[in-house]
Amino acid sequence: MKISILDDYHDTVRSLACFRKLDGHEVKVWHDHVQDIGELAERLADTEVLVLIRERTRIRGALLERLPKLKLISQRSVYPHIDIPACTKQGVIVSSSQHPGTPSYATAELTWGLILSSFRQIPQQMASLQAGNWQIGVGSTLRNKTLGIFGYGRIGAAVASYGRAFGMNVVVWARPNSLVRAKAEGHLVAPSKTAFFERCDVLSLHMRLVEATRGIVTADDLKWMKPTALIVNTSRAQLIAPGALVEALRAGRPGMAAVDVYEEEPLRDPNHPLLTMDNVVCTPHIGYVTRVRHSVLRCLRSDRHRHGHWRTEGPT
Repeated sequence: MKISILDDYHDTVRSLACFRKLDGHEVKVWHDHVQDIGELAERLADTEVLVLIRERTRIRGALLERLPKLKLISQRSVYPHIDIPACTKQGVIVSSSQHPGTPSYATAELTWGLILSSFRQIPQQMASLQAGNWQIGVGSTLRNKTLGIFGYGRIGAAVASYGRAFGMNVVVWARPNSLVRAKAEGHLVAPSKTAFFERCDVLSLHMRLVEATRGIVTADDLKWMKPTALIVNTSRAQLIAPGALVEALRAGRPGMAAVDVYEEEPLRDPNHPLLTMDNVVCTPHIGYVTRVRHSVLRCLRSDRHRHGHWRTEGPT
């Protein structure tokens, strides 16, 4: 069987124990990112099984029509980048582990790392020390401040628990059913979206990107934030209206941002506004998985495929 693995930037998949399950198959691993349909069609012309690293490459009808040998697309988690109706039309099975009941602790932990890095100015202090200087300023503590969780799903609930451990007051804004659960778990519920943005010292986004959530954070929402507040996004850049975050930071409300996701990925422009601002901490979309979790999930999915338990996933 001819298997192609896309966008494995650091050649991680080959180092996993589960990669040996592919012994005897013809496997090609691509380390660069390509989105051009013509180039992808050429690379994948003989591919029978396509393995995707989350949402790095869009798989649409125009590409699928040029891949007559493709029978299976395998990946983990949500798949807004895959055209499911087009896959059905072409007879391509999409298999995706939704890891029900288990949050991405890797993302939750990175979220907390970004919060600490921002409030204690860790990247800036490191850069100062590496340049031969000493302290550049005084950071802030988190205790007794308000942590806002926008979207109270599995990851949002985990981050809320971290906030409690650090002595923060947790307030939630989410869908009605999620607000009920947040309140039952002892968190405050904001009376309105405006009050939520106005109150938070740290506001962290934890929602899936669907049409209903695209641009759910508007420029007007950001204007309500404190000039000392931090907004954190480890979910999807498109949850915030295009350009709104950069303009808000330039206007000083909020005063800080920490982001792991971008409107275009991978981000190759070193002059991107978010990368040039002293009040922003940026990481290159590393939140969703660690080596251990990556290995476990890949092994579980390969076991399911090896035993023939494949199923076509429809939109959620």
